[in-house]
This record gives sequence, C-alpha cells and structure tokens, in this order.
Amino acid sequence: MTTTTRPTTATGAPQLEPAPNNTLATWFNDGWITTRRNLIKIKRVPDILVFTTLQPIMFVLLFSQVYAGSIDIPGSNYTEFIMAGIFAQTVVFGSTYSGSAMAQDLKEGIIDRFRTLPMSPSAVLIGRTNGDLFINALSFVVMIATGLLVGWRVRSSILEAVAGVALLLLFAYAFSWVMAFLGMSVRSPEVINNVSFLILFPLTFISNAFVPSENLPTPLRVFAEWNPVSALVLAARQLFGNVPEGYQPGDSWPLQNPVLTVLIGVVVLLVVFVPLSIRKFRTISSR
Repeated sequence: MTTTTRPTTATGAPQLEPAPNNTLATWFNDGWITTRRNLIKIKRVPDILVFTTLQPIMFVLLFSQVYAGSIDIPGSNYTEFIMAGIFAQTVVFGSTYSGSAMAQDLKEGIIDRFRTLPMSPSAVLIGRTNGDLFINALSFVVMIATGLLVGWRVRSSILEAVAGVALLLLFAYAFSWVMAFLGMSVRSPEVINNVSFLILFPLTFISNAFVPSENLPTPLRVFAEWNPVSALVLAARQLFGNVPEGYQPGDSWPLQNPVLTVLIGVVVLLVVFVPLSIRKFRTISSR
C-alpha cells in the first residue's frame, strides 16, 4: 500500500500517513487483512474455539434432554420445537464477542496501533465482525450435528434449510455491529459483558424461542410477539419445517411475516450501526 511521510518532530522524524487511495480494491484488501488477523487470533487462542463449540452442545443437550419430557408441544415434539430457538440464541449471543473484543483491543492499546497504519478506518470493524461471523458459522455446524444426534430433523427442502441458516447468520452479523458500537462506548470489557446480558437476556427468553408465546402472561406475550428474536425463531422454524401442526404464532405483523421482518431488521441494523460504529471508531482513534 502506498504511503506518504511528513516530519512531526524537531528532528524531522517521519510519520506514516495514509496515501490518498480510497479505491474499492484497497478497501476490500484492508478488510481481508484485518479479518485474517482475527482468524489467526482464534488459532493462537484455542480457548475461544473450545468454548465456541462446547456452549452450543451444552444448550442442545440441556433443553432437548432435560426439558423435553416436561414441556408438551401439540402437533410436534419439544426437540424439534426448541432447535430454532437454540440456533437463534446461540448466534445472537455469539455476536456479543464483537463488543467484548473491541473493548479489549481498546484497553490493550491495539486500536492505537491500527491508527498509525495507512488503512481504512472501517477495516478494523469489518475484520472484527467478519471474524465473529466465522465463529457463529462454526457454532452452527456444531449445533446442527448435535441436534441431528438428539433427534432433530429438517422437514423442509435443502434450499429452505440453507436459507434458514443464512438468515440466522445474517441477523447475527448485523447484530454484531450493534455490539461493536457498544464495545467502543464502554470503559472496559467487563462492562460490555454486563450490558450484553441486560439486552440479550430479555430478548431471547421473553420470546417464542423456548415456549409458545401464547402461554405467557399478557404483558409478556405482547412483548414476545413484537420481539425481533421471536420473528427470527419463527422464520427459522418455517424454513426448517419445524412449525408444529396447528401452531398459531400470534396476530402481530412480525409473526405473520417473520422472514420479511428479519430482513427489514437486518437492513435497519446495518444502515444505522455501520455508520455509527465507523464514526465512533474514528472518534476514539483520534484521541
């Protein structure tokens, strides 16, 4: 990549500056380099990979084996009902790594090092969110394999199943930009973990992920029916062919149009939080 120099000290010591090169090819190259950096980090810190694979196995076994005999789902079985909820919960919680990793990089001064390099400001964020997309995809493979072992089956076509996986990962990718913005807005990695829990706990548990929303008390049922995670879960159930026979999802518009709701939500999250995150990164890297 081309650079220019200018003296910044009394002795005339040069400092690297980005050259005026804003081509699309350069932008893609910068994004790929930072993505590769995050993938190499996963290889060098195997703990990330271990917990990424163990957590989905634990959730699948816990809900399918512990609660399956206690919760009755008319027209289906609890294992098939719950898998879409576990998929959604895991990829949404997996997206929080973007926030904690950005907060950790800020704490360790990695962002200051990136600031001195002739690269696009958005490349760091692109690499971070792309790396987390890889982690979520790996978790998905593990969940699918575990689900098949405990009796979950895809009742739809191959194309619909692939569309279900793509929709879940697309939502997780969009949500990772939200968490990246939050990670740059807090003072420490510990804070982002607490913030993530406060946001994601009600979104995932007050939804139709683990129990039918019509079984909830009225205030919680209304919240669940308009909860975007409920739309994500229902869209996944429809695409995997796991909607129980005679199941009534609710009268709210999101649950009547779950796939469209998720796609609209993805566009809104990206349109809002990609510029906000890039602006926030520029602000903190110029301090």
